[in-house]
Amino acid sequence: MQKAAQDKYLPKTNETLPHYISEKLPAHIQLGGEPSNWSVKEVGDGNLNLVFIVAGTEKTIVVKQALPYVRAAGESWKLSTKRAFFEYNILALEARFAGQDLVPEVYFYDEEQALCAMEYLSPHIILRKELMAGKQFPNLAEDIGRFLARSLFFTSDLGMNAEEKKALVSKFVVNDELCKITEDLIFTEPYYDAELNDWTSPQLDEDVKKVWQDEEMIQVAMRYKYKFMTEAQALLHGDLHSGSIMVADSDTKVIDPEFGFMGPMAFDIGNYIGNLFLAYFSRPGWQSEEEECSLSQNWLLEQVSKTWQVFVAQFTQLWADKAQGEAYPVAIYQQGLGQAALTRAQQSFFETLLEDTLVNAGLEINRRIIGFAGVADFKEIADADLRAECERSALKLARELIVNARQYEDLQSVARYVQHCNKS
Repeated sequence: MQKAAQDKYLPKTNETLPHYISEKLPAHIQLGGEPSNWSVKEVGDGNLNLVFIVAGTEKTIVVKQALPYVRAAGESWKLSTKRAFFEYNILALEARFAGQDLVPEVYFYDEEQALCAMEYLSPHIILRKELMAGKQFPNLAEDIGRFLARSLFFTSDLGMNAEEKKALVSKFVVNDELCKITEDLIFTEPYYDAELNDWTSPQLDEDVKKVWQDEEMIQVAMRYKYKFMTEAQALLHGDLHSGSIMVADSDTKVIDPEFGFMGPMAFDIGNYIGNLFLAYFSRPGWQSEEEECSLSQNWLLEQVSKTWQVFVAQFTQLWADKAQGEAYPVAIYQQGLGQAALTRAQQSFFETLLEDTLVNAGLEINRRIIGFAGVADFKEIADADLRAECERSALKLARELIVNARQYEDLQSVARYVQHCNKS
């Protein structure tokens, strides 16, 4: 009975965490000093979880615990703590396939307490904050392109044997609660007068009403919601934006994959690119000097194009080298049709993926400006009129990407339209 009481789920506090941690940490992870003297700070500023930084005399770690509700909304919005299971397992798979250098190391996972203890990333800072500050990172596009290529390829039918792929689908299909949040917040609520929507009002009132009346755009959004719900292409991070990436001068770590599930590849790619576009359009709110602002925006557009280029190059190489995967079987091309036929198949694959990526980027922009979970890039611009002006340009791009994605053959042509939105 005593063990059952001890194991019962309880949200941790600054006071209760040290003793718990001291009993759970693997022997090779030594924080140093007595647990009673450890420094503990709860720093969670996201929508869902408790996040603690625990520091001893020799080492610092992060402890993340799922709450039984949506933190940003309060206890009235109940949510299973099962998401900690998904985060732990997806981090393990990302480390296996993308590389441990791109994700934090996990020290232990306690399923009963819905809690993970993991590597404290220092001197890393959340990418969104750094982009808002106008900082640039030389390895960012290379790192995220590689992360996307390897994590998506090796968990798809292109790079994974059928038995293991179907086992992944079975394992992650039960992440239904967080998928439902995504379905509502990205694909549904921005397109009607939903209670949780939150935009810059009254400045954008008429712009938002136009979105709700835009049947052409909404029909595409509904089609992509269906794709999101039904296409189990690969294991997704599920929430890949600039708030889920931490950066140092030459290092990148992807964090917070609790929304992960087996879904369409373009969702992850489009979410990330969509957030780069959000950063682009927010720049006038953070850099009033025109030349400085323009230089930052140009770098962000370069990040969009380079990330895609790295992704395609690495994904193509993995495809060329593959030894398993039932999709596009090796024997068909190596022993039959030949390399030229494989190249054509790959070109068709990436054409479709680019179209889907652009649509998802547009959907991400709309939801961040109209929906419940806005982004600091815009929200923290103090001048509401200036903020709305920036957001209005982004909404123009969002519609173009959603409705006319098929017209764009590459991201350089998208960049030209982005610059047009910025000037109009």
